[in-house]
Amino acid sequence: MSNFEERSGIISVPTNWGRWYQTIEEVFIEVDVPEGTKSSDLKIKITNKSISVENRGNIMIKGTFPKPIHSDESCWTLEDRKRIQICLPKSEPSASNIWKSLLENQYEADAITFDKISQKMTLQRFQFENPGFDFSGATISGNYQGGGPTLPGS
Repeated sequence: MSNFEERSGIISVPTNWGRWYQTIEEVFIEVDVPEGTKSSDLKIKITNKSISVENRGNIMIKGTFPKPIHSDESCWTLEDRKRIQICLPKSEPSASNIWKSLLENQYEADAITFDKISQKMTLQRFQFENPGFDFSGATISGNYQGGGPTLPGS
């Protein structure tokens, strides 16, 4: 799947601390922290239902996921001492398991962004179901409402 993501780009939801985005299989969180941050400054707790991210005692993210994840397969890294990258595998990966928000009642995608995410995940599903075809440059035509999309020429 990563090859599809590399070619087609990502659609992220901006937040006050960074951004988050998703694929059929995973949710990704990028948290900007002050340059020079050390991993020992961070306290990150991930469970199947919730997350807490603290930097030097300041809570940056805390809440409950809208759907469960596989916490034992989750991971995080501190990149260049200025950005935390968190990967959360969805417990039920499917094109219909689209998160509208990162946490319950927090960091929600606006309607246009959510529509773009839905379209992209549908194309990702087509790529998964038809591995010999490249859908990275494809678009879904018409008014997309999360169901029954058609590809141009269908």
